[in-house]
Amino acid sequence: MDLAGTVRMRPGRAIALCAAVLAFAVTAFAPQVLNDGDTFLHIAAGRRMLAEHAILFSDPFSYTFAGQRWDAHEWLAEITMASAYRAAGWAGLVALFAAAAGATAYVLARALGQWLAPKAQTAIAGLALACMTGSLLARPHLLALPLLALWTAELVRARRERRAPSLALLPVMTLWVNIHGSFLLGFALAGGLALEALAAERSVRALRPWIVFGLGALGAALINPHFIGGVIFPLTLMATPGLAHVGEWQATAFSPFQPIVPVSAAALYVLITRRVRVSWVRAAMLLALLYMAIAHQRHQIVFAVAAPLLLAEPLAAAFGVGDRSRANWSALGAGAIALLAALFAVRLALPLTRGDAAVAPMTALAHVPAGLRTAPVLNDYGFGGYLIFAGVRPYIDSRAELYGEAAIERYAALIRPDPRALDEELVRHGIRWAILAPASPIVAELDARPGWHRLYADRYAVVQFRDSAAR
Repeated sequence: MDLAGTVRMRPGRAIALCAAVLAFAVTAFAPQVLNDGDTFLHIAAGRRMLAEHAILFSDPFSYTFAGQRWDAHEWLAEITMASAYRAAGWAGLVALFAAAAGATAYVLARALGQWLAPKAQTAIAGLALACMTGSLLARPHLLALPLLALWTAELVRARRERRAPSLALLPVMTLWVNIHGSFLLGFALAGGLALEALAAERSVRALRPWIVFGLGALGAALINPHFIGGVIFPLTLMATPGLAHVGEWQATAFSPFQPIVPVSAAALYVLITRRVRVSWVRAAMLLALLYMAIAHQRHQIVFAVAAPLLLAEPLAAAFGVGDRSRANWSALGAGAIALLAALFAVRLALPLTRGDAAVAPMTALAHVPAGLRTAPVLNDYGFGGYLIFAGVRPYIDSRAELYGEAAIERYAALIRPDPRALDEELVRHGIRWAILAPASPIVAELDARPGWHRLYADRYAVVQFRDSAAR
């Protein structure tokens, strides 16, 4: 404390608080946060679990797979989302995810500040946050992001101090496994840095405490409603070939502009020109993270958090170590805290309503008579989450682990369209109506069929129905 009795705050912490404010503000007021149909699905699942006081182990939503085995692996995130939505509507939900983004930014920037001087800390944290913008969506992965930051920060700190990670970190794994499947990355990062410890010290003794930590992490991960199934779930999901048809599992498209491209190029330039020394193990880990980010859009945000922390120690040699001055930035820090509290209050106070969107054909569904809503529907893949949220049983939604490869491939055939496959599905399920995106090739196919008529159409969806006498 200084002579005035106020708490002294070093630059690293003040910069981290400013990063938290920036991340919170962008997430809290960015329209894109609600641009994913899975948000509706997760809220609906959470509401169901809260109402039944039980975790879901079978599908209660679709009519095609009703009652079949489906484990709600993200149950903790879904209950949290449903609770926030029930407490304060869409504004409360967005505030929850903004808080997660702010917490991630704080942990990331704070950890960088322990290695880097303030200017480098600010620049690298800013670039990392820029790479996160493409995945700022109200989905469980964002709630898991602070856990990834905490986990990675402790792993790299343990390597610096030539020790194994603290066992106090293990509850993070228990939370993580019940929130999102990205927990598997935690094991990969720990394994990589354990290998680095072995390579650096050239002694099996260096590996033993890491093995103990790894076994503890496995035990912590097994604390989930699905036990071993919950641990291996990400592996079984990634092995599903049908994921190639899902947008977020497709390769990163470099048009429109993606921040990860110039950021990766800048990092490579610095590493080369400053002759930054990175161990071969850590270099391999960084290349693997970059490959994941390019191969799958959903992994960009993982790269944005983990890569800077893995590079923090090597970059410290190029940009200077963390701030060692006695500068007092408490005024900036206090201002950031006050602004963060004000932004949180404003987000909750401002009404936030949902309208028609590419993933939410609200007006189109409102034109469907109540009696028809209960009949089997052929829906656009992206509409599945909203239909579940609205109480309509869909033909398909984004739960690839439920539907499996055969059903996803069958749907891919429908939307080409394949008239024979379409005929089979219409008869097999007795489909009476369809709600599809206007650009879907199935729309024209159904328009051309006898007995099918348009009920409603707008820029977001087309509703078609079949005469009861039509076959």
